[in-house]
Amino acid sequence: MSHQSRGNLPDFLIAGVPKAGTTALYAALLRHPQLFLPQTKEPKFFLTDGPPPTRGGPGDVQTYQENVWRREDYEALFAPAPPGTLRGEATPFYLYSREAQLRIHELIPQVKLILVLRDPVDRAHSNWTHLWAAGLEPEADFVRACQLEPRRRAAGWAPFWHYIGLGLYGSQLEHLLRLFPWDQILIVRYRDLRDSAAATLDRVCAFLGVATGIIDHVPAENVSWHVANTRLNSMVRLLLRTGGRIGHHFPVPVRRAFREPLLSVLHRQTMDGTGSGDPHQPGRRPRLTRAERVALVPYFTEDIRLLEELTGSSFADWLTDSHLTREPL
Repeated sequence: MSHQSRGNLPDFLIAGVPKAGTTALYAALLRHPQLFLPQTKEPKFFLTDGPPPTRGGPGDVQTYQENVWRREDYEALFAPAPPGTLRGEATPFYLYSREAQLRIHELIPQVKLILVLRDPVDRAHSNWTHLWAAGLEPEADFVRACQLEPRRRAAGWAPFWHYIGLGLYGSQLEHLLRLFPWDQILIVRYRDLRDSAAATLDRVCAFLGVATGIIDHVPAENVSWHVANTRLNSMVRLLLRTGGRIGHHFPVPVRRAFREPLLSVLHRQTMDGTGSGDPHQPGRRPRLTRAERVALVPYFTEDIRLLEELTGSSFADWLTDSHLTREPL
């Protein structure tokens, strides 16, 4: 278990994908004594070559301000690692970005890469739900929000808005395999992380070359609130999106002072738009409908076939319109 020779750089990356349990996996690996992961869960270092963009969709520029883009700052994240531990970090957009893949290969070609893959329609719906609950997604119709992706890309909206593109794992993996051999890549299915946590974590530990049987469960992830599409909520979401577009001009405490009361109002609503009586109790999580699956599966069909060809594994369950999402981690 020797470190990379060029400074304090990671030995492994949780490189994909967003809304597929990467936060839960990161939290589980934090507990392994032979592994070190910094408290900054998503440094996003390899996503840019220099400062991050200065434009994007609602809230994007504020998020970009959190990027650790200077190499000295990135290496400083790993400096506290105890001797002999393997260092890693989790930025689930690395698989999606071809440029990030190239930067990773250039700087740490021997790095090990963990990819957590989730049914792409379920993943997209969870992604949309996350942004809708945050008051940032202006489109109340999930399928329509997916159809808006080309327009949003052209306007420079960040990858987290790319509901379809983020789920095209086959083409992303195809590019990754031009740079890294299979023995440096581990694919984990989201359902296995959720349903067979101990065995899946042992697979991850064996892949990294550390002791198995040390960690046996993954912490529950935060579940997005349901936000009813009421007139009051529409006004609150408009204020949140406005804050998201201009908030990067203000200090973080000012942003929080503006945003948190609005989120409290937004999250107080139940499915029918009435007050729940307890601001800490969310409404029921919205479920993906069969009609939405039927509309979106065709976007991914060809890419899923490519993924099967590359991996030699079946992902046929992702192609059926009768498959509906189960409870998240």
